Amino acid sequence: MASIRKEIRIDARPDEVWAAIRDVGAVHQRLAPGFVTGTRMDGEAARVVTFANGLVVRELIVDVDDTARRLAYTAVGGRSTHHNASFEVFDDGQVFDDGQVFDDGGERTRLVWIADVLPHEVAAPIGEMMEQGARVMQRTLGGVGAPH
Repeated sequence: MASIRKEIRIDARPDEVWAAIRDVGAVHQRLAPGFVTGTRMDGEAARVVTFANGLVVRELIVDVDDTARRLAYTAVGGRSTHHNASFEVFDDGQVFDDGQVFDDGGERTRLVWIADVLPHEVAAPIGEMMEQGARVMQRTLGGVGAPH
C-alpha cells in the first residue's frame, strides 16, 4: 500500500481551518476553489466531488471528529482498489525568528493530509493531485511556505 502525506502550514487559526475542512459539502467554495469545481452531498455520509481536470469521485465520509479536528473519508470506484484519506488540523504555534522560538498564540495551523492507496500505480497521479490541492488549500486558507 502506498501512503501519501502532505503537510501544509497555514497562516490562520486552527478553528478557522477546521471549520473549512469539516464543511464536507463545500470543498469547492471553502477549501479548494478552482481545484475542486463542485461538491454535491449524496445523503448524509457521502459526497460527489468534481475536480477541475474533469475527474468525478464519490467519497464516503467515515468520521468528522470535532475534538481531534480530524476528517476521515474513503474514495470509492475509479482505478483505486483502496483509497482511504484523512485531514488533521493542528496548532502550529511556533514561530522561529533568528533561532528563537515564540508562541504565536494559536494563530497558525499545520494541516496534515494523508492518503493510503492501492494499487501502487495510482499513487503517483493521486500524489500529484494532492500536491495541487495542497497548494490551493494553502492559498485559500492563508498559506505560509510551500506544502511538503
